[in-house]
Amino acid sequence: MYNNKTFRSVTNTDNGEVSSETLFHYHQQDKLVWAEYAGGSIVKGFLIAVVQPDNSLDMRYEHVNKEGELMTGKCLSTPEMLPDGRIRLHEQWQWTSGDQSSGESVIEEVAA
Repeated sequence: MYNNKTFRSVTNTDNGEVSSETLFHYHQQDKLVWAEYAGGSIVKGFLIAVVQPDNSLDMRYEHVNKEGELMTGKCLSTPEMLPDGRIRLHEQWQWTSGDQSSGESVIEEVAA
């Protein structure tokens, strides 16, 4: 479902660092999903997730931002299938570094 898909941020709460300039490159093997991401204020990031029975992703992420800070967090991403066949992920996330705040974001598959 997620293998070889590219996603871009559509919306994010103000305390997040992902922006529309951030691209996520997803890979999947069975119930394991991982991705590399970068762009905007993020120099380099990685995430790893386990696919749940409803195809949502129980995820952990880490990245280095342009200030040189190592940021980490956890996220639950719930998929929505768009009419054109692309995937939209609705994300509930929380920093496990810094201020430990939480937020919401939406990313969408980039059309091939």
